[in-house]
Amino acid sequence: MSDKINPVELTSELIRCESITPKSDGSIDLIISYLEPLGFTCTKIDFGEGNEKVENLYAKFGNLEPNICFGGHVDVVPTGDIENWSINPFGGDVKKGKMWGRGAADMKSGIASFIAAVSEFLKFNKDLNNYGSISLIITSDEEGKAINGTKKIVDWLISKGESISGCIVGEPTNVNEVGDTVKIGRRGSYTGSIIVRGIQGHVGYPHLAENPINSLLKMLEPLLKVYLDDGTKEFQPSSVMITSIDVNNDASNVIPGEVKARFNIRFNTLHSIASLTDMLKKQFDSITTKYEFEYFCNAEPFLTSDELLKSTLQKAIQEVVKLNPQNSTSGGTSDARFITKICPVIEFGLVGKTMHKVDENVEVNDILKLTNIYNTFLYNYFGVKKID
Repeated sequence: MSDKINPVELTSELIRCESITPKSDGSIDLIISYLEPLGFTCTKIDFGEGNEKVENLYAKFGNLEPNICFGGHVDVVPTGDIENWSINPFGGDVKKGKMWGRGAADMKSGIASFIAAVSEFLKFNKDLNNYGSISLIITSDEEGKAINGTKKIVDWLISKGESISGCIVGEPTNVNEVGDTVKIGRRGSYTGSIIVRGIQGHVGYPHLAENPINSLLKMLEPLLKVYLDDGTKEFQPSSVMITSIDVNNDASNVIPGEVKARFNIRFNTLHSIASLTDMLKKQFDSITTKYEFEYFCNAEPFLTSDELLKSTLQKAIQEVVKLNPQNSTSGGTSDARFITKICPVIEFGLVGKTMHKVDENVEVNDILKLTNIYNTFLYNYFGVKKID
């Protein structure tokens, strides 16, 4: 390995690790092999057992505050039918100015970029240990259940008394070009499942039966409006999507005895787990009591107000790509929802148009731009004059 880390080459190496969630497939060890020569203390933290075992990494250079952190995940979603791909999804090939492969956008290029940026920064600032620290949180359980990954790393850091001043998660946040969007928060995710029971019977004798579908439709009717509110200054409206309705009934002349439904609510700070649950139960109870309702919420909404973190990244983006990024809270969830428990966190990475898609790819030049932005951010954050 040369003294200068090439983020494009490192991205290729990471893509060649078939780290389908929750497996790391050697990618964590690969990252360690790059970080330890730079002077990082690398701690592997494994949680779970058997098929649920997840490899995680906390790496740190320095011991003083402020401790600025980069967060990311090496795990990727499955490829689907490989026959639909025009390239090897785990080839990590560069063709036509693009990096191709599963995880190219989400988010192995992001990890490679911040490792290369940190390496370049430390080459000219070996005395960082005298005035601050840089750390990395890496997991292989973001695309999956997100139980044994960053969520537990955060708890581990708290138990160790480890302090982090701020964190950038390298998720693909940009819409059209690198520098157009920074995520400063995320909506929460609330998933509900309901079973409504009736009385099975013959469709020709409806008075002898009770169709649970009729009750279910009335129970879910308010959710069909899609939006629960008008949103806030920082958040778009909370939305509801019914994702499944099942009766398991192959007969056209039988009224089913029960019906099941699932739905998901992406909610902003106008709501909480408790307020949503109370609202739903009141609606359901107003129609029938013959139901079972379960829910889980693996992400509550958060908003980062730390101006130092936001303005320092914004300045770096402006310096490198001459764009004024939009602050956004749109999209799904990420591990930022766990990291916000211990420090201010924002998200910024590559363009996300191809993430999770067949033939996932990113522009090679975008990887280089992102690396430069991260590097410039470090100089600005620690108040060090950049050496050209």
